[in-house]
Amino acid sequence: MSAVSDRLPAFPWDKLEPYKATAAAHPGGIVDLSVGTPVDPVPELIQKALIGAADSPGYPTVWGTVELRDAITGWCERRLGARGITHREVLPVVGSKELVAWLPTQLGLGPGDVVAYPRLAYPTYEVGARLARADYVVYDEPTDLDPTRLKLLWLNSPSNPTGRVLTREELTRTVAWAREHGVLLVSDECYLELGWEADPVSVLHPDVCGGSYEGIVAVHSLSKRSNLAGYRAAFIAGDAAVLGDLLQIRKHGGMMTSAPTQAAVVATLGDDEHVREQRERYAARRAALRDALLKHGFRIEHSEASLYLWATREESCWDTVGHLAERGILVAPGDFYGPAGDRFVRVALTATDERVAAAVERLG
Repeated sequence: MSAVSDRLPAFPWDKLEPYKATAAAHPGGIVDLSVGTPVDPVPELIQKALIGAADSPGYPTVWGTVELRDAITGWCERRLGARGITHREVLPVVGSKELVAWLPTQLGLGPGDVVAYPRLAYPTYEVGARLARADYVVYDEPTDLDPTRLKLLWLNSPSNPTGRVLTREELTRTVAWAREHGVLLVSDECYLELGWEADPVSVLHPDVCGGSYEGIVAVHSLSKRSNLAGYRAAFIAGDAAVLGDLLQIRKHGGMMTSAPTQAAVVATLGDDEHVREQRERYAARRAALRDALLKHGFRIEHSEASLYLWATREESCWDTVGHLAERGILVAPGDFYGPAGDRFVRVALTATDERVAAAVERLG
């Protein structure tokens, strides 16, 4: 049995600890803009739904309640434009990171198979390939990939870390290419409702997929848009055959969302007002941080969506991390997301208004 260190990369966030200590020593306290974890309260209607389902002594089902599946299909139709989507084409998961990390394994991928993901990307795409002992490649343009052994193609729009949004034309072209070559396309759309200077589109939109979900799966999370990171609430939607196989595998693995969380998700997906209110909070924080970073000499690239600003001072990302840590501000180094990010930092919008104001003052 190989050691874990042989199978997986070093956990990147451990490298940030010395800089975190420096930032924490600032007289005004740390402003942590590194990990994108929500800090605002869970909306009251969601808390009430969770509490109302607290007396749930029996096992929940992996596929979820009928009410949950109704909520997911209804939201996909209303928000994504996914026409005629059915219960067979949705599946709740225990947070999107779990899904990303274990999807290649659950799909039966292994040595000789290839997983592809963007050159600048969420590290868990690589982790998932490694757990399955599959090969992995990065790309700038997915349609330039060699499809010979390619089994799983990850898209990520809006992107973590860059905030880049793929256009409708880019998505349409990539879906057609993946279908032509028999490659499963999985689109990580967890930040889709957080577009600022662009209007992100899902691969499930009929203009992109032609009204068919064959060969495509979309991943969605309630962690950021509804402050439910602590609930582990997410779902996938798309190809019924793929989701049917995953449902059977996940039944055997006991990968089920808790019954109170399922009830909370029903309430969450049925209410758009709390999403609008949270967007306004993030928009204000984004405007303040963006202006302060630009005045401090940063250049911001992409960042038209998601919960991050992708910023550079045209120097090593670790020099920038150190520069900001001396001011009590902690950010994520760009090379966490691939070597191509080595001159950028990712600045999260997930801090309270008071902490964002502190960061703005220090940058000034």
